[in-house]
Amino acid sequence: MSNALDALIEIFTWVGLGGGLVLAFAAVVLLLLDGTWSPARAVVEPVDGGRVVRWFDDGGGVNEAPLSAHDDAKIGAADMADIFYRRGASHRMRLTRSSPVVRFLSLLSAGVLTLGAVAFVVSIVLLFARG
Repeated sequence: MSNALDALIEIFTWVGLGGGLVLAFAAVVLLLLDGTWSPARAVVEPVDGGRVVRWFDDGGGVNEAPLSAHDDAKIGAADMADIFYRRGASHRMRLTRSSPVVRFLSLLSAGVLTLGAVAFVVSIVLLFARG
C-alpha cells in the first residue's frame, strides 16, 4: 500500500507541476496575443437588424461595433454601456476587460499547480515521517 501511495503522490506532483506550468505558459501567451483593451463609455443605438454601440477611442476617432445576442441581452434596455475596446483595432469591443479563455486557463493552471505543490509537500512530509 505504501508503494502505491508513493507512486500516486509522485504522479500528482509531476502532472500537477508540469501540467500547471504548461497551462500557465499557454495562459501568458494567450494574454499577450489578446492585446490591450481600454475602457470606454459607449452609446447603444438601434439600427436595422439589431443594435450597435458607438464610442470614442483614445485618438478621438469614432468606432462602431454590432452587439452580439449575448452582449445585447447583457446590456438590456440601457442606452449607454461601459465597454472595453481593443487598441489598434477599430470596431472591436467586449464587455469584460480580460478574455474568458485567458481567465479560465489562468484559474485552471493555478489549480493544477496547487495540486502539484500540495502533492510535493505531502511527499516531503511522508519522507521525513517514515524516517
